[in-house]
Amino acid sequence: MSTALQPAMIAVPGVNLESYLQGVSSIPMLSAEQERDLAERLYYEDDVDAARQLVLSHLRFVAHVAKSYSGYGLPQADLIQEGNVGLMKAVKRFDPNVGVRLVSFAVHWIKAEIHEYVLRNWRIVKVATTKAQRKLFFNLRSQKKRLGWMTNEEIETVAQELGVNPSEVREMEGRLAAHDAAFDAPVDSDDEQVGQAPAYYLEDSSADPADLHEQQDWQENTNSKLYAALADLDERSKDILEKRWFADEKSTLHELADVYGVSAERIRQLEQNAMKKLKASMVEV
Repeated sequence: MSTALQPAMIAVPGVNLESYLQGVSSIPMLSAEQERDLAERLYYEDDVDAARQLVLSHLRFVAHVAKSYSGYGLPQADLIQEGNVGLMKAVKRFDPNVGVRLVSFAVHWIKAEIHEYVLRNWRIVKVATTKAQRKLFFNLRSQKKRLGWMTNEEIETVAQELGVNPSEVREMEGRLAAHDAAFDAPVDSDDEQVGQAPAYYLEDSSADPADLHEQQDWQENTNSKLYAALADLDERSKDILEKRWFADEKSTLHELADVYGVSAERIRQLEQNAMKKLKASMVEV
């Protein structure tokens, strides 16, 4: 193979994109016979050098595919790098016995990786999560012919062509038209802009640190008083309260009556007396 296939002679796209594009363009393309020979070496012998040469010879194709996604406002170098990941996955899975060229097999893997990158980074809020939404997202962007909202006829046409409901097309169009908004208002905002910022009207008053600390302190103090008051009760009264009020599976008056050999009414009286003592002890503490 030519020395042009050496990785050291190709710049990293994120460092110098122009130099990288020039480098991959200078790598000679493989003939069908060369490609099959390399693919068989990789498939049957796990030849790492063959895999490297297959990847390098198709880097220009990845750059070509990545260029078609430039309209999403994402760095071209990042799109290329993601596409290169898809290319490497395709090379690893390529079977030379299928009878197709590597480029035909790899294009699906390359686009899949770029699609995932676009959906992860195009917006802070995800616009497509399911497979059907991903398909609709990319196809709808390419089908819209103008900046305005689509007419009902256009929506019906797109829905029919993509095999989805018109309501799904309308929902995705709304997502595409939406914009990310900062949670806090800009530093130089006026009073009106501050009032419109999500941080203003989405404020959770229950999350105030002072209130939370006060509530936690009150809860700990109450629990402490409760445990101290329970400790002052006799064992029978304490047991009745625990089984009637604090147990996951609370006992009935009749069940406790059987345990202590008294009537259910007597258990109720013991429970009431214990509750009065408990309240009085907590007030005194």
